[in-house]
Amino acid sequence: MIMRFNRLFAAAILAVSVAGGAYAQAGLNDPMTKAMMEIYDQEIAANPQAYDIYFRRANEYYKFDQYLRALSDIDNAIKYAPKDNSDLLFQCYSLRGDIYQMLGKFEEALADYTQALNIDPTSFMALYQKANTEYELGRYADAKADYNRMRANNARSAEALTGLARIAVKENNLGLASSYMDDAVSMMPADSDIYVRRSSVRQMLGDNTGAVDDLIMAISIDSAPKAFGKLVEISNEDYPAVVTALSNAVNQAPDQGMFYHTRGVIAQAHNHYPAAIADFQKIIDDNMYNYAGIYGSMAECYYALCDFDRALENINQAIGMGADNAPYKITLSKICRAQGRHQQALDAADAALEQMPRSQEAQMQKALCLYSLEKYDQASTIFGELIMDDPNAPMNYMMQAWVLEDGLSKKQNATAIYKRMLDIDSDWSKPASLRGFPLLFTNKTKEAIQWAEQIISENRDTDGSVNYLAACLYAQAGETEKAYECIENALNKGYANRYNLTMLDDARVNIAPLRKGNRLTQIMSNYSYIFE
Repeated sequence: MIMRFNRLFAAAILAVSVAGGAYAQAGLNDPMTKAMMEIYDQEIAANPQAYDIYFRRANEYYKFDQYLRALSDIDNAIKYAPKDNSDLLFQCYSLRGDIYQMLGKFEEALADYTQALNIDPTSFMALYQKANTEYELGRYADAKADYNRMRANNARSAEALTGLARIAVKENNLGLASSYMDDAVSMMPADSDIYVRRSSVRQMLGDNTGAVDDLIMAISIDSAPKAFGKLVEISNEDYPAVVTALSNAVNQAPDQGMFYHTRGVIAQAHNHYPAAIADFQKIIDDNMYNYAGIYGSMAECYYALCDFDRALENINQAIGMGADNAPYKITLSKICRAQGRHQQALDAADAALEQMPRSQEAQMQKALCLYSLEKYDQASTIFGELIMDDPNAPMNYMMQAWVLEDGLSKKQNATAIYKRMLDIDSDWSKPASLRGFPLLFTNKTKEAIQWAEQIISENRDTDGSVNYLAACLYAQAGETEKAYECIENALNKGYANRYNLTMLDDARVNIAPLRKGNRLTQIMSNYSYIFE
């Protein structure tokens, strides 16, 4: 299958979010927390008007993302609290405002922050949250007034400056927004989030270099996941700028593994596998840090280069480094399948599914293994389930149609799938839409060619992947000269996915028709340096 850019970072970013969710869930089940919550329950049962206990329990629920439970408790705390206990009531209204914000109930949140400020007009945080809520409600004049009140109380408030910068962006005054963010950075030079926010403004101003520099600074401070994700976004538009900046960072701080890792992951995402391997290996060799993900990434890179022995060596290392290894078992399945060891590939996919039963990637890999074992009905069933789980994922449809037509000889059924793809996918501009392929396979060849021409002309192909995708369509359409031209363009841009070029034959999204003669071999020989 085609591996698009953002997918490689999904795991890293998802890992952060999942970890947070797991913490929230595990927190309430922590023995000490559980014991404390049981005490709160007992005290409230003994005294249903115990406002202070409601307040404490609401805080615990909020801390662990149990917002509806927290809301119920804080309502009771406010209901039963003595009206002369201003300190507690201030905290209750502030907390309920925070809860309402998390629930997206901004009008209610605004009312509570206003009430909190009526109790304590000097509260910096209540004023800040009130301004943020006004911003969310689109009441920019009110938000601006409150952010300026914050600055009047504290001239060095970076929070107020970032708020004013957001409003300036809404008012299309990017110069003013940039000035505010420069001041905020000077006030809080060790805050990674400030750099991430300024990078957004710089990006809107067309200053990708400045934006990348800010994101690298954020990463250097605390490995900021937001910064990592935004580097992904920018590199999709301006890959050279990101790589150059990361290389500068590496030169200035050669002992910082995070810079090598970031550069390696971005190189991997752009199909520049030898460069990625070099960065990952540097981290390992210099003992900067050592964890399963490095070896997993190395395995993926070697797999793409068709170096399956090294891929196996690294993926087995990753699998052996911990129990939470389902993603690496998926990679193991891919490697085994590429080697023709289809039963072992199926076993690895099943092992991954035991740990992650809902993993679409693991399910897809299992279906591919079943197809290779000529168990077409079972493969088709899984692809049908994947479509039901994610009806907007074009590759799921391509896989199902491929199995139906080539495996089960049900061309009519496959055609129906292709037509369904065209019904749900009207975006011609995104290469990942795969729109050209259902057009081609429903005999709309002219429109399919137009799609290929369009994605080449309108997309900035920073790494050759767009040209490779166009080559796949041209190859399937019998436009061999155009296909070879796109392959050369892809290789010129550093597209080093040897597996896709030489072996991939899934779902007809491939260049298999070009492999019949010697020309492809010669082209790849001319560009052999990119695979080394």
